[in-house]
Amino acid sequence: MDKRDEEFLKRLLSTFKIEAQEHLSVITSGLIEIEKGEGGKQAEIIETVYRESHSLKGAARSVDLNRIVAVCQSMEDVFSAMKRKEIVPSSRALDLLHKAVDFTGKLVPGKEFSAPAESEIRELIRELQSICHLQTTGAEDEGPGATGRGPGIEHKETLSSIRPEIQPSPAPAAARAETIRISAAKLDTLLLHAEEMLSGKFAAGQRAADLRGLKKIFDLWKNTRGKNRPMGRDRRRDKDDNESFMKAFEGTLTKIVKAAELDHRSLGAMVDTMLDDMKRTMMLPFSSILDVLPGVVRNLSREAGKEVELAVRGEEIEIDRRVMEEIKDPLTHLIRNCIDHGIEAPHYRKEKEKTPRGNIGITISSRDNNIEVAISDDGSGIDASRVKSAAVRNGFISQEEADRLSDREALLLAFRSGITTSRIITDISGRGLGLAIVREKVEKLNGTIEIDSQQDIGTTIKMLVPLTLATFRGVLVRVAEHLFVLPSTNVQRVERVKKEEIRTIENRETVSFDGQPVALVRLGNVLELQGGPSQTGGPFVLVVVLGSAEKRMAFVTDEVLHEQEVLVKPLGKQLARVRNISGATILSSGEIVPVLNVSDLMQSAVKAAPVFAGPVAEVSEKRRAVLVVEDSITARTLLKNILEASGYYVRTAVDGIDAFTALKAGEFDLVVSDIEMPRMDGFDLTAKIRADKKLSELPVVLVTALESREDREHGIDVGANAYIVKSSFDQSNLLEVIRRFI
Repeated sequence: MDKRDEEFLKRLLSTFKIEAQEHLSVITSGLIEIEKGEGGKQAEIIETVYRESHSLKGAARSVDLNRIVAVCQSMEDVFSAMKRKEIVPSSRALDLLHKAVDFTGKLVPGKEFSAPAESEIRELIRELQSICHLQTTGAEDEGPGATGRGPGIEHKETLSSIRPEIQPSPAPAAARAETIRISAAKLDTLLLHAEEMLSGKFAAGQRAADLRGLKKIFDLWKNTRGKNRPMGRDRRRDKDDNESFMKAFEGTLTKIVKAAELDHRSLGAMVDTMLDDMKRTMMLPFSSILDVLPGVVRNLSREAGKEVELAVRGEEIEIDRRVMEEIKDPLTHLIRNCIDHGIEAPHYRKEKEKTPRGNIGITISSRDNNIEVAISDDGSGIDASRVKSAAVRNGFISQEEADRLSDREALLLAFRSGITTSRIITDISGRGLGLAIVREKVEKLNGTIEIDSQQDIGTTIKMLVPLTLATFRGVLVRVAEHLFVLPSTNVQRVERVKKEEIRTIENRETVSFDGQPVALVRLGNVLELQGGPSQTGGPFVLVVVLGSAEKRMAFVTDEVLHEQEVLVKPLGKQLARVRNISGATILSSGEIVPVLNVSDLMQSAVKAAPVFAGPVAEVSEKRRAVLVVEDSITARTLLKNILEASGYYVRTAVDGIDAFTALKAGEFDLVVSDIEMPRMDGFDLTAKIRADKKLSELPVVLVTALESREDREHGIDVGANAYIVKSSFDQSNLLEVIRRFI
């Protein structure tokens, strides 16, 4: 294969990846709908997924991906049998079809997932064929228009032998003309160029303003000179010459001003139109990232032993693709939280007189130039008292400060990294990172986040993000001789406050707004600015009240100039993360002005003058002692070496009885234990530790090969603090968990 053929194949595979994702999303959504069992739509949905699997098979064959062809053929056989009503969509059939979709996605070249082994693929195909009572010899594939391949009819579609087949007929020309595929990188570059034109638009406006100012100066001079005209006969000729020159100068200046204003209006209209068109080009319906969520909900709920239904409203609303990519992970984290921590198991829901099936809702709505994404569940809600306890336990606040917090204020602590109300840490949840990641992602977009939760009723989390990343509204402020931009979405109010209204509460200056005290800080102090004049005199101070994640803080500034459209530029790879700064913009005057990161500002302000000043814990020089319980000498040695290399004192035990004897004889700060061991397993050891008065608070981390939901639940029931599956074992993961407990 020459270089041109390689390049062509590379482009072909790139196109196939996009097409495959589209087909798999439709099949996944269809399988979810089939599971709901709505009889009126069953036939239509089965027909859709049947055609999608057939089209995907044809696309895979065109790029010689025979393993995908084989899996798709088996899926097509099952859907074909469902169409003919020879089989019903049983739980086993649907589970296998979901597994086939998952395998197919992992077989697409370029995916980050490890592809399933050939033996796994063959076993899956065998199971799918067994549903239709198919054998693996003989028969031709009759194509998408086939009317029969009933039980016992043979076909030959294996990993090593793929037959030619009739390709699906192309879409009508009119439909194809509506859309084309364009590289996202090309669109990003084109949009960047369109955004750059804004600088030209702003500069043209500034030049027109400068010329208008110059003409005003000229008019003032002319009027003043006219009042002081010399009347002597000898100066009359000079006056005539000057007046002739001034008239010509004035006429030329007037023409330039009019031309500059016309150019500004024309350029402004062109830039605005082009940018709006480009923004619309970059807009995608929200449904493009929601298609995968039904499959995520299904898999997570099955693993957790829960029944969950997902309802989505507003998925047709369009949003900037770049914004959507940024909130994809937060959305998945929130869905996982709803299932892991919110929705109760069916028997608990019945006890609370709820329906056995829990509900998760995603609602997308427009708010001015922003998009609000609300994720809600009808689960157990968040216990504010447990959030407070977790915050105190992790040293974020003192017990006295926790007692003063309202439940609504306490809920905001859940967005801090490391705070969790989960009773156990597993390989997928319980570390207190999910909501922290959500907050960071939303604040990176200059968005805001809100939370509302009620015990046994449910939880709603709202993310407010900008419609597009190209431009946003910003408030220009001055501190001494420095200019900064604050995102308008975070500016709640601007007000002059009398100095005598400033109060000191707990060694912190505060002002009152709407009857609530708000911390007051100097913006210049937070930004560590030095030199230059600053607002010190007078009876008033100018205050900008900023809000982020339902937190409010007032910042003293010297001047609030105006609100304007801002084109924000990132700082580049060399300055990827500068504290308090999210980017920069260029004003029409050509001056470069930093755009402030409101979340960072609040954190910097708290550090400068802490609101929560809990006692500083004393650092002990004593090495923490860990007991490793493992019957395998290889695994035992590995764990011992990992922990000793991290500075822990380690003692080992070969089973539960040996471990409990060691615990009674010595002092340990934590136990890391396997489950399957002779004489006494890890479950019994954990239960025995919890039953002992002296050992009942000792943290226990179970590291095991048992990964079923029932085993995890058993670990929770006996009192384990963390449950780590060996198949996803990572030493940094283990060390992070241990550091949380000691």
